[in-house]
Amino acid sequence: MNRKPSRNPSGKQHSVRIAATLVALTLGTAGLTALAPPVARAADGAVPGDTVAKLPMSSYAAMVVDSVHERVYVTDGQDRTTNNVVHIYNFEGQKTGSVSVGTVPSGMALSADSGTLYVSQSSAVLALDTVTWERTGAVATATAPMCPRDVAVAGGKPWHAETPYNGTDCAAFRSTLYGTADSKLVNTGWNAASRLRLESDPEVPDRFVMAQTRTAAETDPFVTTFDATGDTLVRGPQRRFADAQGQGGLDMKDVAQSPDGRRIAVADAAYGTRLLEAADLSDAPVAYQPLPEGATASAVAFSGDGTYIARGATATGGVPDLLVQPADPASGRTPLEFAFEGALDGDRVAPRGLGWSADGSRLFAVTTNRAGTEYWLHVIQPPAAQYDSRFTGGLSTTPGQPVVGEPAGIRGRLELDGPAPAEPVRVTAVRHDANGDRKLAAVEAEADGSFTVLDVPSLVGDATYTVSFTGDITHRPAEDVTLAVTVAKAPTTVTLQAPAEAVKSEGLTITGTLTGRGRALPAGITLSVVRTDRKGTGTLTSAAVAADGSFTVHDLPRAAGQVTYEIGYAGDELHDGATASATVRVRN
Repeated sequence: MNRKPSRNPSGKQHSVRIAATLVALTLGTAGLTALAPPVARAADGAVPGDTVAKLPMSSYAAMVVDSVHERVYVTDGQDRTTNNVVHIYNFEGQKTGSVSVGTVPSGMALSADSGTLYVSQSSAVLALDTVTWERTGAVATATAPMCPRDVAVAGGKPWHAETPYNGTDCAAFRSTLYGTADSKLVNTGWNAASRLRLESDPEVPDRFVMAQTRTAAETDPFVTTFDATGDTLVRGPQRRFADAQGQGGLDMKDVAQSPDGRRIAVADAAYGTRLLEAADLSDAPVAYQPLPEGATASAVAFSGDGTYIARGATATGGVPDLLVQPADPASGRTPLEFAFEGALDGDRVAPRGLGWSADGSRLFAVTTNRAGTEYWLHVIQPPAAQYDSRFTGGLSTTPGQPVVGEPAGIRGRLELDGPAPAEPVRVTAVRHDANGDRKLAAVEAEADGSFTVLDVPSLVGDATYTVSFTGDITHRPAEDVTLAVTVAKAPTTVTLQAPAEAVKSEGLTITGTLTGRGRALPAGITLSVVRTDRKGTGTLTSAAVAADGSFTVHDLPRAAGQVTYEIGYAGDELHDGATASATVRVRN
């Protein structure tokens, strides 16, 4: 491909498509199932990449990263009414086992020493030993609803929030915060309308964050923190975000604490990524730059050393779903941006779907499709740098005039900065016409960057092709390029075989063939027949076209001399019309 020196203009938004490698998995059964020995973490300096595991579940609740044991735990939510599991993956994206946790697991939290994994399900908060996977405790919940509940660990104890409602609109009912004492449930007295979301971090062992879910009735939800150091849970600062007119209320999808405890980040679907001072929940002096246009915040996570932050989003097409950047927005560095695409990656980052290894070498992301029925686990090793890409010279079509029903090529050239990609890059295209959008098959670019995307237009009229390069692990996506075309009807041809002379009294016969390009001609076609002689012009009986395109015209001339027959096809929705003529010398 053509390359130019790398450029990275300050403040410019970029994005990159993650190159996916699908990892083959063996699914675990109920209880702990050993599948493969752990794989050691890649050494420093390993080639950046993205390993993708298809998660064996159709719903998702939570993900926890265990850096001590180099594992990732993912709960399968409400896949089944009984015998749900926590899926266990190593840091290479390989599934190493699963552990049964009963009905409707919905929240997880890890103890500060990574020795205990707490899992909330419909009737209890389970304590699981992360070495033996034995249940070391189970605190019964106040009720046994099917509504999900979050769990956090702070002050060495688990906390959870639940609602007694047992229906489908769980967020519309009041939730209560519970703790434990002597392995028994304790009502803290803290409660609020709608679902309460909890977040804790082993790096901040004595504090957890509680955020209220936005609903139609609760349009200005709060965020607050709790200090669990002593026997009494102490609420810290709290904040609501709506203005005096009631606008700008929080729509929290995820929350994260910086490892040093100084700041809290909130993935707010109504705003973006908020960065707050933990001491009073005021806005940090410098905010994160807005998410790319068309992206809505869905997840957030600080790296274990506090150096970086990952910001997940819901977006479509080439709009980035994931930004990785310095945790301090004042650094001014351009984020690494990633766009997930389609059946091999998922389409977006799931809410609460981000987590880091403690050393910051790996970022884990749970992605989902648009319907929220399929899930993927990405193990991302971000590159040290990314390079720009661009389409040059515009697009063109071959042939120059696209015809309905016939192959057309959309040609262009992609230029990449920086190092050559590890494998040929692919570009994608979408055709938009009166029938909507149609995604075309992706194609590989040639060594010089040239490419041809193939299409067979199905509709006559205006169409627009949008070509995208969503990047690879070291190249940011190119800005989409478009081409507007007018798709023409397919041409037809009438060919005739007529005698040079004929005797008036004997009549004459003309045969011919109607052919058309593009789609097949419709059945039941008739052709017009017009005769012109010395007496004038008149229309004769139309000629029927057979399935093979052939037709026959019989006529008894009314006058001697030069007689011209013009035979024509009027055309149809997909084909232009055509005519042909033949002149016969008629003798008496």
